[in-house]
Amino acid sequence: MSTQIDTPVRPDHGDDDVAWERLTGQLTWYSTKAAAAQRVYKRIKLAQIVIGALLPVAALAAPAVITATIAAAVVAAEGALQLFQWQSNWIRYRATAEALKREKFLYLAKSGPYRDGGRKRALADRTEAIIAAETSSWVALYEEADESQK
Repeated sequence: MSTQIDTPVRPDHGDDDVAWERLTGQLTWYSTKAAAAQRVYKRIKLAQIVIGALLPVAALAAPAVITATIAAAVVAAEGALQLFQWQSNWIRYRATAEALKREKFLYLAKSGPYRDGGRKRALADRTEAIIAAETSSWVALYEEADESQK
């Protein structure tokens, strides 16, 4: 019995198990988005570091327009990182995916809150609580960023 994200294990329920479908769908979404945000963040940050390291060399040997262009690229990369929040999205999405993964494993093991009757209802409630907490966090983060720009 596999517990990988891309090959979800179906518990012994019919095809109409809404709670299980919601859990596995959201787990896949958050895992995919976390990985994508991590890749983008690391690529831009690495490019920013490399380009920034070239700036002193360019300042010694290149015309001022090239040095200014390199400096502008570093600033633009930082602006993109701040605007799109790839690092914080990566961390939040990964944390949410891990919380959902924990619920999946507890459910499959019939452990913790899934030990007794009402397992489907507990799964639905706990999955939605995790998703709601992440959504609230996301909204608060972007409202805070919006307020700081005023």
